Amino acid sequence: MPFDRRLTPARPDLAAAHLRGQVEADEFVEGVRVSIRTGLADLRPEPAPDVSIDTQALYGETALLYEDREGFGWVQLERDGYVGYLSMAEIGAAGNAASHRVKVNRSFIYPAPNMKLPPIGALPLGARVGVVEAGDSFARLGEGGFVFAAHLSPIEEKESDFVAVAEKLLHTPYLWGGKSSLGLDCSGLVQIALDAAGVKSPRDTDLQEKALGHALPINEDLSGLRRGDLVFWRGHVGIMRDAETLLHANAHHMMVASETLRHARDRILAKAGPPISSIRRLFPAV
Repeated sequence: MPFDRRLTPARPDLAAAHLRGQVEADEFVEGVRVSIRTGLADLRPEPAPDVSIDTQALYGETALLYEDREGFGWVQLERDGYVGYLSMAEIGAAGNAASHRVKVNRSFIYPAPNMKLPPIGALPLGARVGVVEAGDSFARLGEGGFVFAAHLSPIEEKESDFVAVAEKLLHTPYLWGGKSSLGLDCSGLVQIALDAAGVKSPRDTDLQEKALGHALPINEDLSGLRRGDLVFWRGHVGIMRDAETLLHANAHHMMVASETLRHARDRILAKAGPPISSIRRLFPAV
């Protein structure tokens, strides 16, 4: 049967055990649950360091590991189902469930509750951590180290405005496959902003366009839009900040930029790019 290699842990030689009878493979294996132990881990379509990044896994994310071979692990991320290869140096045994998430663009891990000490790591927005002791200023992590407590939120607390989360990443440089303030692509910006608001989102634009919200009519004058609407082109997506302004990570500006939707549409069309394919509304009016 045909399958999407991004979401299906199956190769001709190896596949996940739960796919037995659905795909053909020489061997079927059960996955071992693991956790990301670096701030960011690049997930690639092939087990090599010099191929493109499909996406990034954040500290504390969990995955099912199906193969450990020559320094690379073949995994499926549990948060969004993406399949690919991670460096085994970035993977550890899955520990206790995360209790908090990072709510700022970036926060440091210190070896002791002292901001003057050299950090031993850094955590991106959306990273998950397990807090075992919370003090007035610092939280001690079960995995080791201390993080400034005000940079964390309990897992169950959700941001009320996902657009405000995305706006904090304005001017972040563009990075294909990126998912942090060090570098973002268009669908990565949408996914991490929605995640902060407790909304599950696929990783790539084509999957997001199919899964998120409901379609709105596309008027020639681009009227009737509001904050939080998602605008899709083939291979691209942006977030409306208001009725006229689009926020998007894009390769024209090579960063997360804010501009009028009309200007973005006209510029893309002038370069023989695709027209807007859909506009989707995630939430009903309050």
